[in-house]
This record gives sequence, structure tokens and C-alpha cells, in this order.
Amino acid sequence: QTIELYKSKIGQGNAGVRLYVMLDGSDEPLLNEYFENGPEIGWGDGFLTVRSVKLYSDGALGSRGAWLLEPYSDMPSTSGHSTMDTELIGSISQQALKSGFQMCTHAIGDRANREVLDQYEKTFNTLGLDSKTPRFRIEHAQHLHPADIARFGALGILPAMQAIHMSSDRSWAIDRLGEKRIVEGAYVWQELLKSGAIIINGSDAPVEQVNPILGFYASVTRKTLQGTPKSGYEPEQRMTRDQALRSFTIDAAYGAFEEELKGSVDIGKYADFVVLDRDI
Repeated sequence: QTIELYKSKIGQGNAGVRLYVMLDGSDEPLLNEYFENGPEIGWGDGFLTVRSVKLYSDGALGSRGAWLLEPYSDMPSTSGHSTMDTELIGSISQQALKSGFQMCTHAIGDRANREVLDQYEKTFNTLGLDSKTPRFRIEHAQHLHPADIARFGALGILPAMQAIHMSSDRSWAIDRLGEKRIVEGAYVWQELLKSGAIIINGSDAPVEQVNPILGFYASVTRKTLQGTPKSGYEPEQRMTRDQALRSFTIDAAYGAFEEELKGSVDIGKYADFVVLDRDI
């Protein structure tokens, strides 16, 4: 019904943005229909593409639902939890890849990220495909075990992150994870980039404000939106301005297989851009 609503609005000329949407991975009839018929790419003069599947491997850090390898620092009785069977993530990933769909799986805790990485890698090996071809994504990839950071670049898995979460969460996330885990594996943008990973930045609206300038600020300062702390949290992980700009533009387009259509100002691409009143 949601997809039909999008198509209706696009048909009426009322779509304000181009939509790259993900199928609900818990809706088996919907998945089966699309796996049988294949993706819809560039529907309505490029305003709608349906070629990916969204799954959830764990919960959120605030509620201690993010799935960790070790117990929470402020509640040693729990390590969070998974929200779906990891083997099912692997099974759907194989079906999706065979049918030409991208996987986009929510994972926040280090255990959840490792499990998803394992299932993605297993899928690539089982189907004998170059891992960079599917451009599988992990949505958020907030807290990683140091041993798993380099796997993103090596496997071609895209961390679809939201720098603004660091601004909103870092001041209390240290209570959940403790200093060691924060420093070694939380919001480790520079470590991921050094490993060869391509980071997709975004807002996670409506959880956060949609304004990308706020995310750009968080990316290059690692401060809260109130400007604290003065030197930023774990400043060695800050993105350069060029890296941050890429993560919101051409690299985000790459994460949707659309780098030939948008993401940079170039001949033949959509003129989907804004003009700012100052040089960021």
C-alpha cells in the first residue's frame, strides 16, 4: 500500500524527492512477490526505485536492546538481544541476491554487526559472487568490535551511518559501553574509511532532524549540536570536510546504485542539488 501511495503521488506530480525504498523484510508475501518479479528501478521518471530489503538484527542502545558481545557497563545482567534469527537473515540475503535485490540490515551493537557480517559473507561465498557487486549495507553500524572494522572494506559491505547519532548519543553512550569500547569501536568513521569502506551518511529521520547540515557538522566536529566538548568526542575519528561531503553525496548515491545518476554535479546527471549561502 505504501508503494502504491508513492506511485500515486509521483503520477500526480506531487513527489518532492526521489525515493529509494526498502521492502519490509518481515512481510513474506511482499518479499515473495518482488523476488518473483524483480526490482523496480527508476519508476516514474526516476522518482521511485524498489530494489532493497530492510531487516533488523537488534534493538537500540538507549533501551539496552542493542546486541553486544559483552554485557552492558551500566547493567551487567544483560548484553542486549537479537530481534530475528541470524540464519533467517542469511536465508533472506541469499534469496534477495538471487533476485537482484540489495540487503540493508539494521545493526547497532558489536554482536549484531558481527552476526550480520558473517551472514553476508556466507551469502557471498555460497553464491560465489564478488562481494562488492551486491553493495550490501549495514544500517547504523554504530558499535563495532575492533576485529570486525576491516571486514567492511574487505567484503565491500557499506556502513550506512548517521553521524548525527554521535552528537545525540555519545554523552550517555559511554555509560552503556564504557570508555574502552567507545574508543575502540564506537562511531569509528576514520577507522572504517582507512579500511577501504565507503560510508553512507544520512539523518535517520524522523529519529533525528532531516537537515543534512547538522550531520555534516557532527561528521567534521564530533561535537553535540550545543558545541560540546570543545575538542569533540574521540577527535581522531572526525571526517575531513571532503570525506563528510562525499558521504552525503556521491558515496550515498553509490549506496543506492545511483552514482551515475546523481551525487555530483556532472553532465547527464539529475540536477538535484541546492545552493548554499556560504562555503561549508
